[in-house]
Formats: sequence, C-alpha cells, structure tokens
Amino acid sequence: MKWKFIEEKIFNLLMIAATLTVFGFFAGIIWTIARTGFPSLTWEMLTQLPGGGFYLGKEGGILNAIAGSMMIVASSTTLGLIISIPIVFYINVFLKKGSRLAYITRLSFDVMFGVPSIVYGAFAFTIMIFFGLKTSLLGGIIVITLLIIPIFVRSMDEVAKSVSKELLDAAYSLGATRLEACRVVIRQIAPGIATATLLSVGRAIGDAAGVLFTAGFTDNIPTALNEPAATLPLAVFFQLSSPIPEVRERAYASALLLTIIVLALSITGRLITARFSKHRIK
Repeated sequence: MKWKFIEEKIFNLLMIAATLTVFGFFAGIIWTIARTGFPSLTWEMLTQLPGGGFYLGKEGGILNAIAGSMMIVASSTTLGLIISIPIVFYINVFLKKGSRLAYITRLSFDVMFGVPSIVYGAFAFTIMIFFGLKTSLLGGIIVITLLIIPIFVRSMDEVAKSVSKELLDAAYSLGATRLEACRVVIRQIAPGIATATLLSVGRAIGDAAGVLFTAGFTDNIPTALNEPAATLPLAVFFQLSSPIPEVRERAYASALLLTIIVLALSITGRLITARFSKHRIK
C-alpha cells in the first residue's frame, strides 16, 4: 500500500515537471520573439508595403504579407468548411454505424492528416505545371484548402461520433428525413466545428512550405486570383535569411505579429466553443 502511494507521488511529480517544461519552452519562445521583435513592430511596419530597400534595412512594411495571409486563410477556411461538413454528415448520418466505407474514409483522412505540408505543396506545384499555371493567390488557396480538410473532417468527425443514436432515432420518429436530422447533428457538433476551424486556421496561417511552391511572393497586395501573394511565414523566412541586423529584427517582429494572431484566434475559439457547448445535449 505504501509503494502505491509513493508511485502515485512519483507520477504526479513527473506530470508537473512535464507541464512546467512545456510551459517553460513556450515562455522562452514568446520572450525571445518579443524581446527582439517588439522594438521593430511599429505602426508603419504594419500599414506600409515594402519599399525598394526594405530588405536592405530601409523603410517599408509587411502589409503585403498580412493581406496575403488573410486572403489565403479566409478563403481556404471557407472552402474547407464547405467541403468537410457534408463529408462528416455522410459518414455519421447517411452511412450505417460500423460501415466499411466510413472506416476507409476515416483511415484515409488520418493518413492525409499526417502528410507534411511540403508534400501538399509539391503535389499542387506538379498539378500547376501540368495545367500551365503560375504561382498565384489561387494556388495558395488550393494547397492550404487541401492541407486543412483532413483537420476539419477528423476533428468534427470525433465530435459527431459522440452524438447519441437515441437523439437521431427521436428525430426520425418525429418524421424527420436524414437531411433534416443533419440540423440536429450540426447543433450538437457546433463546438467541434469551432475547434476544427481554430486548428485549421492556426495551421493555415503558419504554413510556409506549401505556399512557397504555389503562392509565390510579392511586394504588392494581390488584386486577382492569378497574381502571386506574400504570406507572413515566408516574410519571416526571407527576412531572417538576411545578413543585415535590422532586417532580421523585422523578421522577429513579423513572427511576433504571427504569434499574436494565433493567440487571439485561440482565445476567440475557446470563447466560441464555450458558447456553443451550452446547446449540446449530454
């Protein structure tokens, strides 16, 4: 009995140590980025396009990268939701429980979930070459949509599987069709949709490998889908590669901005999830 008590204490200490280690790394990353990048994070940097000598330490900003990231993330997230929600409904409402097709579908998305983003970028780049397309905003949207669809599907699917069969049976007993039963399901999986959106946006806005091949980079804000688009991760990469100290400090400022955006999205996502969770039937 005494050994069990000691064992419990040891594992409690290990869990506390692991938690503190993770928090320490997180705090270290935030501190390093903030200490180096905050002095360079000015209003001019956020609201101006790169000047002719921006990458040589002269005036200018990263408005092109901010706008490009927002365009790609907003469009790909919208497309990802439009494509993913019907898939989740199909494998959880229209297919029988334990269906082989549902199993194969989930397995396929699990595999796609673990594929590195650079593989998606290389695949999209190959397709673009085949059709004679150049790097553009559209290319970035397509590759990021492909990247986040597995996140959407598997995150929402795990919540949809928890919807009780009795709830669906009650809807069917009242004369509801399967399509009408989807309305019941969507209300129950609303927290899962919010969480999936948060995870997808976080990965989309931070991806560099995929958009490097497909979106390209430009010092201007794209006004059409066939124009190249800059993103914040690529702005950090290109600035951090510079031998000029002022430019590298701007890279940390860009990274700080990217971190602030992700943290804001995380907080917003938790608030939305808590709001939708009130409507779930447990």
